[in-house]
Amino acid sequence: MSDAYRISPNFAGALPTLNDPVLVIMLSGWIDTSNAAATAMEALVSETGATTLIEFDADTFIDYRARRPIMELRAGVNTTIDWSLPKMLLGRDESDRDVLLLSGPEPDTRWQHFAATVAALADQLKVKSAYGLGAYPVATPHTRAVYISCTTPSTEAAARVPFLKSTLDVPAGVEAVLEHALHTRGITAIGLWAQVPHYVASMAYPAASVALIDALCSTSGLAIDVSSLREQSTTQRERLNGLVMANAEHAAMLAKLEEAFDAQHTASDPAATGIGGISLPSGEEIAAELEQFLRE
Repeated sequence: MSDAYRISPNFAGALPTLNDPVLVIMLSGWIDTSNAAATAMEALVSETGATTLIEFDADTFIDYRARRPIMELRAGVNTTIDWSLPKMLLGRDESDRDVLLLSGPEPDTRWQHFAATVAALADQLKVKSAYGLGAYPVATPHTRAVYISCTTPSTEAAARVPFLKSTLDVPAGVEAVLEHALHTRGITAIGLWAQVPHYVASMAYPAASVALIDALCSTSGLAIDVSSLREQSTTQRERLNGLVMANAEHAAMLAKLEEAFDAQHTASDPAATGIGGISLPSGEEIAAELEQFLRE
């Protein structure tokens, strides 16, 4: 037991013995274009039947003035306060393998303490691998497969997985801090990031959620049914095709994106970036029209 968290009474206040558990991380508040990672996490919670195992202490990790709790007011009666806090859920995949899901808001404070606490819990629960989920916008066409890039402190893990690897300096989310804390404990930690077409960045994009779960399953060995999300992805792609083809400028933009994508991903360096100076309509302009179309 720790002041930083409490174990759910449903588990009699004790950590259970698990079957080859995998930890999946998606904490809201950092980059998640189209809410692709959040949607993937929602699907994982639903498909695994996950319930709360651990609640992290809100007083320790949350700044209430930046993230105020919600008061439930009914006919003037303050019935309850809903505290937004990180949680670790426990579910099982289709093969009865245990899945730990770290979800909720990204902590506002004490990131290193939070990461060390999560890593210690993962160690106690015999977790061998952990995967973060995220998504970011890229000048890429919706008519091609969603590519996944990865982050990891382990050179061995980076060499083993078939995802894009980049070289750059960027601001970090707490998931990156968790990667290092888990790695220090001998737990393989990999961040999975879906590349979302920039022009659909302000709307849901289930294809990216499917790609994240597929990447998770292929890497971890988990068995998760994503048929519902896959159907949503197919439907959205067909509607996007119809809209883009109805506008000559957008059709030309898509053709250039496809050409650049095909050239980039057949090059010797699959992690290369850039689209060759193509002049594109802004993501805001295209997104506005797409949103209007999808509301019809």
